[in-house]
Amino acid sequence: MAISPQIEALFPTLVYRAEVANAQRLNLELEDAALSLSQHDAKGRRWCEKHGYAGYTSYASIDDLSQRSKPFARLEKIIHAHAADFAKSLQWNLRGGKPVCDSLWVNVLPQGGSHTSHIHTNAVLSGTYYVTAPEGASPIVFEDPRHAMMMAAPPRKPGIYESRVPKAGTLMLWESWLRHEVPMNRAKEDRISVSFNCVIG
Repeated sequence: MAISPQIEALFPTLVYRAEVANAQRLNLELEDAALSLSQHDAKGRRWCEKHGYAGYTSYASIDDLSQRSKPFARLEKIIHAHAADFAKSLQWNLRGGKPVCDSLWVNVLPQGGSHTSHIHTNAVLSGTYYVTAPEGASPIVFEDPRHAMMMAAPPRKPGIYESRVPKAGTLMLWESWLRHEVPMNRAKEDRISVSFNCVIG
């Protein structure tokens, strides 16, 4: 008797997405805090100008947002809960440890701004929480990690598998080695997000 062929998924690349419940108030508070930082964080603004970063990020200037501000502290607790769920799906053997958010930073991306392809070193999980995502806001685009091994493989049909359109209140997580980028923001309003890294603590 013939046995039906089977196709198995080996080494899949997992990306976690969750919609945070009742996020409206948190988003308003985070938006106010992000816009205030973009105006008053002189060190961060200088870094953005030096590195050609359109808009504002606190990435290189502030490393204690959750200690400074209650909205960021609340977001950090949300991140911890979802990172723990994602770690279970990844089948990691944590030997009693757990993912801990050790850094988070604000991104205020205006119309025309973008963020080139990159990875997050010295972390196991990385992610973004979307505070505002106006119509036309750029997606996050993930690069297929198999590119270097594909050689003569035919191109894949275009689809939705590599990019995710942001939505206010959405939390996304991925393993930190996964290369990603933010294409040009075509929205007239700012695209505001909070990015973060997790280590095993």
